[in-house]
Amino acid sequence: MISPNYRLQFITHHNSRYSYIDSARLALEGGCRWIQLRMKNADKSLMEDTAVIIQQMCKNYEATFIINDNVLLAQKIEADGVHLGKDDMPIAQARKILGDRYIIGATINSFDDALTHLRSGTPDYFGCGPFRFTSTKQNIAATLGINGYRNIMRQMRSSGINIPIVAIGGICNDDITDILDCGINGIAISGSVLNADNPTAEMANISTTISQFQNKKIINTYD
Repeated sequence: MISPNYRLQFITHHNSRYSYIDSARLALEGGCRWIQLRMKNADKSLMEDTAVIIQQMCKNYEATFIINDNVLLAQKIEADGVHLGKDDMPIAQARKILGDRYIIGATINSFDDALTHLRSGTPDYFGCGPFRFTSTKQNIAATLGINGYRNIMRQMRSSGINIPIVAIGGICNDDITDILDCGINGIAISGSVLNADNPTAEMANISTTISQFQNKKIINTYD
């Protein structure tokens, strides 16, 4: 079972103000305890150097550190896990390389994507999106919106698939309650934090929103 940290994930990005390392630091300072390093098309040496720095930051905050796509780098530096895109290494192959100790997440845009992944192996969680258009990701798939998430969660439940689902892609704080109401288990954030006037405060606000939803859910369970 993966750590409850997965309920709020930050995907590294950069802009004119902040580097990849800055983005991870700001997210951690704002209370996020799950960082995924995503550096598409980056130089291998630069990515490894960046990963080592962010990994140490995560250790200082007792946060989970995931590397996007790069299974061998995750193994080399002993990250906590890897996140695989739809066109990346199959789950079974990644699991054979990494073993059971590592977390493996997988991207889906539909219920059929989930079934395709599951034919290869079982991930620890699915990253599902995009919720809406986002400029932080290249070659973006069709946006899902609230109705898309509802349909995927309905199909998951009817098929008896209980793997945690983390929503991703263009999500802002104001979207979170409606998304979680669909049965989604967690939220992944990137641009809405990094592009905020105060990224650390924005991450703290998002963390509060998720915590309040979870607390309300617990209270309603016992009513």
